[in-house]
Amino acid sequence: MNTHPGQHLLHRGLYAITPDEPDTARLLDRVEVVLGAGATWLQYRHKAAADRLRHEQATALRALCGAYGVPLIINDDWRLAAEIGADGAHLGEDDGELKTARLALGRDAILGASCYDDIALASRAVANGASYVAFGAFFASPTKPHARRAAPALLGDAGALSVPRVAIGGITPDNARPLIDAGADLLAVISGVFDAPDPAAATRAYLACFP
Repeated sequence: MNTHPGQHLLHRGLYAITPDEPDTARLLDRVEVVLGAGATWLQYRHKAAADRLRHEQATALRALCGAYGVPLIINDDWRLAAEIGADGAHLGEDDGELKTARLALGRDAILGASCYDDIALASRAVANGASYVAFGAFFASPTKPHARRAAPALLGDAGALSVPRVAIGGITPDNARPLIDAGADLLAVISGVFDAPDPAAATRAYLACFP
């Protein structure tokens, strides 16, 4: 049976994305709470950090995620992912070629692509080596308030691509279920988890949305 690269891993649940946290020790403490509560994947995202801090934090998160058996995916930077031995990378439309990243990271790496509101972009991403596709924003997002908006029907349309589908953008436990019903395999969340009064409880609330 033919399988897409990186598709052998668990891919249903909460895809937690790190907040911008300059203190590495505090970042690890915050992330460990979410991993302990059952997060499925973790993405390291810190666009404002200098290269040295990004390397330090990504390396530390790699060890922490390894202890919990949770894949670590690096946002935007497949070179950093390769350097620290992360499980994969996630690329936006301006972050480099998926084919190049796939060759560098190997067949088993998780390689994600931001596809926004564009099913054609998703189809091209899979053809170029993506092992999952991400759509959104589905709702207003404090992280990206001006992000283009996607319709839930996109998740169903993307089922034909036979890769995990990630939904992102303003998702809460109260609005997540329609996205899951439409076909979302993973809910990508930053503020809904890390800005919650109780991040562990928030993590469990997202996971409880899955039937």
